[in-house]
Amino acid sequence: MKRSLTIVGAGRVGRSLGRVLSETGWRIFGVVTRTMPCARRAVRFIGAGKPFAGISQQALAPAFILIATPDSAIPQVAEHLARLGAEDWNGKIVLHTSGALASSELQPLRDFGASVGSMHPLQSFSGIGVAPLEGRVFAIEGDPAAARLARQMVRSFGGYILQLPASGKSVYHAAASMAAGQVLAVLEAATVAMMSAGVKRRDAVRALLPLTRQVLDNFERVGARAAWTGPLAREDYGVIAAHLAALRRFPPEYARAYENLNRLAARVLSRDPDETISQLNELQAAAR
Repeated sequence: MKRSLTIVGAGRVGRSLGRVLSETGWRIFGVVTRTMPCARRAVRFIGAGKPFAGISQQALAPAFILIATPDSAIPQVAEHLARLGAEDWNGKIVLHTSGALASSELQPLRDFGASVGSMHPLQSFSGIGVAPLEGRVFAIEGDPAAARLARQMVRSFGGYILQLPASGKSVYHAAASMAAGQVLAVLEAATVAMMSAGVKRRDAVRALLPLTRQVLDNFERVGARAAWTGPLAREDYGVIAAHLAALRRFPPEYARAYENLNRLAARVLSRDPDETISQLNELQAAAR
């Protein structure tokens, strides 16, 4: 027998999860968004479900609810759901998909007897097509019944389960942001810097991206310290000084980021972090 659920919020994450869940045997009962045209588009994308404009008791008929709204909306959604069907939540399971927020954001529903949890896909969703979820990591935490349901969902589409304590959600999400959005910012800044030397954007990307990929491959294969490369790894402080001088022609964030990234590299990669940071401090003082 197929398990039935309603999805509240149908942006990139909600639509993608709904489509994959539907394709792997879950019954999508309802899809809730703010407006009916948006809900209908989401249902067409998912290929299943009844569209609902706004939260209603009818939409909440299934025993399982998946909240895929933006993080900022989750507390308000939880309050609204609790007020709408207080007497009906006992025994139901509610999950949200936030990476930064813990299941405690759903406390109003827990107070009425629901089991609550969070299930965050560690995946970038472009909104174009369906993001591949097989082999992707999903961070799960929450009440035993909610965590069990989340694990069943993840296994149904071949995902990898990362069990977290609720207290670990913020640092987990900070780590993911560093590894994704901030790496992208560094790579784009490097591309812009190389373009300033007269290199076409296409050629700059062609030069830098394979280099980044090779370092990441080495990181996976031999570990961070063995994969570390560049002037700081070689203790070539004269080259670092030249880099800083060149970057001062750009907005101040470029040189600051370069300095701070060197300090971070010294802290996590150097065999003698304090000595390396001391050398960087001397370099910075000499440049003033």
